Amino acid sequence: MHCRSTEDSRIKHRHGHATHRDAIWSAIRDLREFSISEIEDKTLISHDSIKIYILGLTKAGYLKRAKHHHRAKVDYRFVANRWQLINDIGVDAPRVTRGGKCITRGLGRENMWHAMRILRDFSAKELASHASTDDVIINHADAKNYINYLHKAGYLIVVMPATSGNKSDSQTRYRMPASRYTGPRPPMIQRTKQVFDPNTGEVVWPKREDE
Repeated sequence: MHCRSTEDSRIKHRHGHATHRDAIWSAIRDLREFSISEIEDKTLISHDSIKIYILGLTKAGYLKRAKHHHRAKVDYRFVANRWQLINDIGVDAPRVTRGGKCITRGLGRENMWHAMRILRDFSAKELASHASTDDVIINHADAKNYINYLHKAGYLIVVMPATSGNKSDSQTRYRMPASRYTGPRPPMIQRTKQVFDPNTGEVVWPKREDE
């Protein structure tokens, strides 16, 4: 499978807030063949961070080292190592470790966020079913927890409460109004139990007292 991107927020990108990985991948797609220094110039990200990600992309088969037909010296130094993009999967940056293995952490919420936009309305069980794939299995409890936070943050509205004969929250049906879709990156539930929207770079729940 393709190793898709995460929603961790670090630097400003054309789609709101993006990760270092997003910026590096975007620069790679622009240049097609490059050195680490060229990526560093375009992104202002540290040499070591770029190198780690490039090594992972190379081992995962997205890049290959470019062959130097003329290994000339420039200012008494050999030309820097260069890479070529050989597997362009689109704008979403591959999620890989330094060893080239896919990172699946965070994909469950990404899948749920996109499924919420597509489904007319849904229960937690239905969302878990629609958002699960062969590689990412989402259980009912995870879907219910994510829905709970997004409802508190105002992304979701209840269209049908659980019936009086069945108190299970799984029977409550929700919908995400088009106006509440803020972008492709799923809202994050941070360790402090805040809901952070990486598309806008804002904490959306709980609201600050001065807002």
